[in-house]
Amino acid sequence: MHVFTLAAPMIHRSILLGGSCCLALVLGGCGSLDRWSVSASNLFGLITPYRIDIVQGNVVTKEQLALLKTGMSRSQVRDVLGSPMLTDPFHADRWDYIFAIRRPGTEPQRRSVVIHFKADQVERIEAPELPGEREFVASIVKPGGAKPPKLELTDAERAALPKPPPQPASAAAPAGPVRSYPPLEPTP
Repeated sequence: MHVFTLAAPMIHRSILLGGSCCLALVLGGCGSLDRWSVSASNLFGLITPYRIDIVQGNVVTKEQLALLKTGMSRSQVRDVLGSPMLTDPFHADRWDYIFAIRRPGTEPQRRSVVIHFKADQVERIEAPELPGEREFVASIVKPGGAKPPKLELTDAERAALPKPPPQPASAAAPAGPVRSYPPLEPTP
């Protein structure tokens, strides 16, 4: 025997009412996205996604370019600039050194240096105005970011370093265990 109660229709009504409220909240939230100014750089105006630095190619500075001369061999060019980013099998007498960097908070940079060879020697060089090493480092440092590391100590900083402990003067070299090994080949 099956007993019908009034509770079953009430459960269906409450599920229907709850689903309708959720749908109204979701649709109402869509209209408020404009107030939060959604853009490509942030999500809902609250969360900013992490953007990685993209560095591709070879950095060529004006100091490196000054070392290149016409008549240099391919191996000499490789010693100065490194391996080229692009070598075309259809244009074997051309090496392309391409550099591109995209970092959040800085302007994207792209440079291309082309070396033309004739009989395996540099014939001509096509290059834009390149920055020096210091100018390049200054151009990739983020505004308000960390300063480049200091690479050299001053004389005062060297003098302030702790002195190493004196080493005992021993004339004899440290001796390890002495072992005798059997000969590798049998002796006659």
